[in-house]
Amino acid sequence: MTNPLLTPSPLPFGLPPFAAITDEHYAEAVESGLTEHLREISDIVQNPEPATFVNTALAMEQSGVLLSRATAAFFTLVSADASDAIKALETELSPQLSAHQDAIYLNQALFERFAAIDVSGLDAQSARLVEEYLKEFRQSGIQLDVPGRTRLREVNADLSRLGTEFGQRVKEAMKAAALLIDDPAELAGLTSEEVAGAAEAAKTAGHDGKYLLTLIQPSNQPALAALEVRDVRRRLYEASLGRGIAEGPLDVRKLIVETVLLRAEKASLLGYKNFAELVVDQQTAPSFEAVHAMLGRLAPAAVRNAGAEAELLAETAGHALEAWDWAYYSTRVRKEKYHVDEQAIRPYFTLESVLSGGVFHAATALYGITFHERPDLDGYHPDVRVWEVRNDDGSAVGLFLGDYYARESKRGGAWMNSLVEQSRLLGTKAVVVNNLNITKPAAGEPTFLSLDEVRTVFHEFGHALHGLFSDVSYPRFSGTSVPRDFVEYPSQVNEMWILWPEILANYARHFSTGEPLPQETVQRLLDSQLWGEGFATSEYLGASLLDLAWHVLQAADIPTDVVAFEAKALADAGLAHPLIPPRYRSGYFQHIFAGAGYAAGYYSYIWSEILDADTVEWFKENGGLTRTNGDVFRSELLSRGNSRDPLESFRAFRGRDAELEPLLKRRGLD
Repeated sequence: MTNPLLTPSPLPFGLPPFAAITDEHYAEAVESGLTEHLREISDIVQNPEPATFVNTALAMEQSGVLLSRATAAFFTLVSADASDAIKALETELSPQLSAHQDAIYLNQALFERFAAIDVSGLDAQSARLVEEYLKEFRQSGIQLDVPGRTRLREVNADLSRLGTEFGQRVKEAMKAAALLIDDPAELAGLTSEEVAGAAEAAKTAGHDGKYLLTLIQPSNQPALAALEVRDVRRRLYEASLGRGIAEGPLDVRKLIVETVLLRAEKASLLGYKNFAELVVDQQTAPSFEAVHAMLGRLAPAAVRNAGAEAELLAETAGHALEAWDWAYYSTRVRKEKYHVDEQAIRPYFTLESVLSGGVFHAATALYGITFHERPDLDGYHPDVRVWEVRNDDGSAVGLFLGDYYARESKRGGAWMNSLVEQSRLLGTKAVVVNNLNITKPAAGEPTFLSLDEVRTVFHEFGHALHGLFSDVSYPRFSGTSVPRDFVEYPSQVNEMWILWPEILANYARHFSTGEPLPQETVQRLLDSQLWGEGFATSEYLGASLLDLAWHVLQAADIPTDVVAFEAKALADAGLAHPLIPPRYRSGYFQHIFAGAGYAAGYYSYIWSEILDADTVEWFKENGGLTRTNGDVFRSELLSRGNSRDPLESFRAFRGRDAELEPLLKRRGLD
């Protein structure tokens, strides 16, 4: 059988023909892609003509097409539907891909050709392309001597291996920590749909007749807000926080220490004081000091607000509060003080209505795009749905794939990734995927969402729009290929439409009667928006400052006791609240230890939120949900990718730099 990945896909927009691809095909295609890409780079280096933009930079952008096609499809499965064979292949291929990057960016002859390009006559995007390549060469170690480059290659290979192993163990630990319940009485407080979902999860896991409370990636689990039996809450909470730090095959503590040690060494090799400074040098933030100062400014107010919340929770509970009680009594306060019953409003938020009547409807109103489901196109799993996206004139934008349900083969959390990136040079349009981990209901039952899940659907679709609307020449700049501390901004902006009156009225309808969510309930949701912000900001800042604490260490200072270090780091940051764990503890902090990802960059969410909060003000000042506003945001920001400095794109859209005050007001920190 011919390997379908070795040639361009015949499907619309280059969607990989997943139904025809076997595990063996991925291995062959990636290996062939590596070989072909190195041959293409050799051709660039050995070109006898003097280096020009066309024969060097443009040739580089046109290279690696097979490798990109194969790895995009493969790593989509690694995250969303990884069989044992796929996981084994990931372990095998990840170091090879790391070595391949080094073979490119530690290639002295290739660097010299880029350095020799005359950029004086180039357009702005082309000149930026050369500059960005030169920057990556320097940040990858091209200036090192031969022994330094050799050691850097070794460090990068080891980091790739450790990140892969961490990610695989975390996924398994999340499955292993699921709480198995024998007696349905212990599930008091959950809805009948949630109980049925727990029964189905248990059956799938081989425990027919029992109930399984599966976990999501963060520390606090959704069921903690509803479970009435306090001991069940305790067991679920302790199972969640204990991931990755107990002796056994899923223990990741040694992986963490090795990773941090190698990152410190890498930063030193490249001339940086620590790994955090290396990372921030690649972002929009002006310096590590600026990041740390901003987080430090927010922490005391967040902890103060959380303390006030804790007092009210203890008063409501009538007993001393434990960490596993917080979500339960927070829900009680929201219900009793603000008259918001999140369980009672779930029937108004079905996945189908949130998608078609919410995120799609908002995108149509703002940008004029329409969505056309393509049941004739297969995703990589039966749960994946495919939509073709079109402009209002009928022209194609790309494909959007939605994969919303949790399963054992999927990692935790929610994310967007690209299967095909837009590029005028390559003649490609975007194919993007959204992944969530919503519990799948029993067959034939509607999928009800919590408010948090509704927010996640809108958030991830903001990333999808960033990819779909890309309108750049060069693949290097496409879509979400922007600095890490900017990439969350468009997705956060898309959250503003969740409670926007015209959008909410269109999607928040009772699943059986079709009645809209009552206006008084909507007002209560608006009135209660600040409730819980002390907790939410504190848990987020705890994770952000824990991330930075790991990555400011010098090699000589790296601890061996992960748990003790974490406790000290939180105490030093003023965030060691006994009732509020960090959003992610080190043992399952996938963002920063399963590959480079958000390492020393988890601060990005709140850094991006400064831009987001200011953007919400702009929309309000300019008439809100209008096509004119959407067109401005699309043309000046969403379409630009990294083809110009992202902060320039923000200034072109907003007319000035972002201001901090809207964020402080939103989070109750002013």
